[in-house]
Amino acid sequence: MSYFAAAVVREEGGWNAAEVNLRGATDIDEVADRLRDVEPDADVSLLFVEADDAYLVLLRLDEGEDLRVFGSDSAYAEESRLGALLVGDLKTSVTGLDDVDEPPSATASGDEESEQPVVDPEADPVGDADILADLGISAQRLLKLCAHEGMLPADVTAEVCQVLGCADEVEELREV
Repeated sequence: MSYFAAAVVREEGGWNAAEVNLRGATDIDEVADRLRDVEPDADVSLLFVEADDAYLVLLRLDEGEDLRVFGSDSAYAEESRLGALLVGDLKTSVTGLDDVDEPPSATASGDEESEQPVVDPEADPVGDADILADLGISAQRLLKLCAHEGMLPADVTAEVCQVLGCADEVEELREV
């Protein structure tokens, strides 16, 4: 299974991006160490792992600590060794509106759109959907991006990076 892994780190001067090689990683802690190695003094470190145009995993470290993980679909753990390593231990499924902040008026109104699931019914997102909330991407928006028909993991990464202000840096990595 092919993958693309891009680290995006925020320092005082802004965002920097670097490709991360995950080959040979033996556990999630080693992946976190590789993310830390990109810039040990970063305020925020994010790792976007896109696999086979089907799965997206986000990892986050704040000041090199407190690893948080979100996976677009738990099926990735069954599809590859890397998937099992990244999302295999995640038990928290984030399907449906109950797991994300939704304005009370939208759920109580009986509005047809509010009855639609936030995520693709075929997918089983796992982990911390609020992983980017303080950076401008709410859990609901992240779930909608991952579930949007026709959106590839690369498209979700591009959209998130656009909001963060580091889209050009990640796009440069893709061109190499």
